[in-house]
Amino acid sequence: MEFKRIFIDTSKHVFTIHGVDDQERPLLRREIRRAQVEPFFVKLAPTEVVLEACAGSHHWGRVLGGMGHRVRLIPPQYVKPFVKRSKNDRNDAEAISEAASRPTMRTVPVKSVDEQAAAIIVKHRELLVNQRTQAINALRGHAAEFGIVAAKGCANVSALLVLLSAEEAIPAIAKAMFEQMGQHVTDLDAKIDALERQLLEQHKANAVSKLLAAIPGVGAITAITMALNVNPANFETGRHFAAWLGLTPREHSTGGKHRMGKISKAGNERLRQLLVVGAMAVIRFAKPGSKSATAWLLQLLERKPRKVAAIALANKMARIIWAMMARGEAYRRQPVAA
Repeated sequence: MEFKRIFIDTSKHVFTIHGVDDQERPLLRREIRRAQVEPFFVKLAPTEVVLEACAGSHHWGRVLGGMGHRVRLIPPQYVKPFVKRSKNDRNDAEAISEAASRPTMRTVPVKSVDEQAAAIIVKHRELLVNQRTQAINALRGHAAEFGIVAAKGCANVSALLVLLSAEEAIPAIAKAMFEQMGQHVTDLDAKIDALERQLLEQHKANAVSKLLAAIPGVGAITAITMALNVNPANFETGRHFAAWLGLTPREHSTGGKHRMGKISKAGNERLRQLLVVGAMAVIRFAKPGSKSATAWLLQLLERKPRKVAAIALANKMARIIWAMMARGEAYRRQPVAA
């Protein structure tokens, strides 16, 4: 039996397979265990295999690609509109089939082992930063229950712990918990610092990352994160890259009337966050004569609120990053506003 295309709805243990012929008629609908996937596909002639781009899909893409199959990964948000009524594994597999049959359907390239491995340190640092924020917020919240209010930020944790230890009205058991929470924050600080040193070492050894760091608002962490996570060949233009990051407005136009709304916030949230934070840092010190204050930015700040201007600047930074990565060019500093 020959298939035009086979679709897989992956899960933890049981996968659902849906195969169609040249007329898009279903020929195969079955469920197989994870251990049966490779023996099943190794017997088939090379064919097109489609999966949702989710956890584990890149692994299966590499495995099936090594068998000679043509693998395509489709973003889940593009599959969802094709799900019929009730959600179940068979309907999900059929929805992937419907989505993949569209000639203009966009796909996600399969990542290599090295690409995924290089990005783990960035993701782990992000996890630890989030845990530190949660721990500090919990510490400040418990302190407020005893009438002690501290300013936000990592730099104020030590002063808060001193106040808590010196407050006589706080019971000893609570002070012991505060001490443990403070130690937890300290441990997270040490782990984050160690990861940042590794990232800085990678940054110094990465030629693309060193080029990107010359852009105002792009530091070493942002530069190496971009270098490790972005393949410029996957995007046609810089605007395509900015749209993938979610830095372009959502459109709701009809009847010849164009209505542009808020940014879409699609794509990689972490990369978008790094660019917006970097843009805010540039805007904070933007004034006539400063190195990062171009005429375009100063005129924009005169017309728009700072946060709106930051999104526009982040969009511009994304397009510059794509151009530099795609062409291997160095950053050309724009004329400074007088």
